[in-house]
Amino acid sequence: MRKIIAYLATSVDGFIARPDGDVAWLDRPRPRGNYSMSEFIRSIDTIVMGRTTYEIGSRLGQAIWPGKKNIILSRTLVSGAIEGAIIESGNVRELAERWRSEEGGNIWLMGGAVVFGEFLDADALDELIIHVVPVLIGEGIPLLDPRRRTDELKLKSTRKFSDGVVRLHYSIERVEAAGIPDTEDDTYSAEPRSA
Repeated sequence: MRKIIAYLATSVDGFIARPDGDVAWLDRPRPRGNYSMSEFIRSIDTIVMGRTTYEIGSRLGQAIWPGKKNIILSRTLVSGAIEGAIIESGNVRELAERWRSEEGGNIWLMGGAVVFGEFLDADALDELIIHVVPVLIGEGIPLLDPRRRTDELKLKSTRKFSDGVVRLHYSIERVEAAGIPDTEDDTYSAEPRSA
């Protein structure tokens, strides 16, 4: 069965972007092999992102990945609104089950924080690969939308790169936390939920 994998970079203080979405702090010399990115790209055939991540990617010059199935999650965009992409919305668990059941490679859950949180909370995320970049940015968009949760991770591997980046590769182990009911609605929404 296909896996849904969040593959991303964070600052040491746990942010994926500055408050305005800026990721210029990621512009840095990269080691030979670019953190094995091409190997990961070969393992996936579908990329899923929220509308905000798509818009940031558009400003940076690469929002749609040629040769991949591009899915943008949005409650407001209509089908066909973005050339080269499929617009989807609905129950996250049901979307994930459908995508996992289809033939193909793994699925890259590109982001952002709300998308990561919604998929994690819906038990729709299989693995988390975080590249921790040796920089502190002080404030910004956190890895996950903030809310109370308890999800156990199983460390699959670590790798240190010559430029100080450390890759942490986890599988998600679903654990029901005592006293924390799982009652959240798991329908994709574009707005962060209150904690």
